[in-house]
Amino acid sequence: MLEKEQAELVAVIADFLEMGHVENIMAMFKQDPALYALSGELLRDERFMVRMGMAVLFEEMMAIRPQEVPLAIPALLPLLAEETPWWRGEAVNLLGIIDTPEALAHLKPLADDPEPQIREMVADILAVS
Repeated sequence: MLEKEQAELVAVIADFLEMGHVENIMAMFKQDPALYALSGELLRDERFMVRMGMAVLFEEMMAIRPQEVPLAIPALLPLLAEETPWWRGEAVNLLGIIDTPEALAHLKPLADDPEPQIREMVADILAVS
């Protein structure tokens, strides 16, 4: 996918998530699981409703297509190294929703994150898993 086309697609998905149209985005992800590769970019959106929509999307997709959601893991990993704590936190949340051994393995190093809320999120996720 060309960079411009990808940026346009991310913008459309983000706008739909902000409007609460998660079911439309679910249909897109069902049709094309390669869209999970855009997860990291979508989490970088400054709009809270977009990031919340991603969490809802992941929870819903884990219920119906759990084998596909881990495709997002590579796209989420760069956010774990970001300076901005809420980006790390959003990635931690989605990796916790994915809840596979691979996803959880990437959370373990964040148990010592400088941000107390991230440490707490990681501890809670790892305690349940």
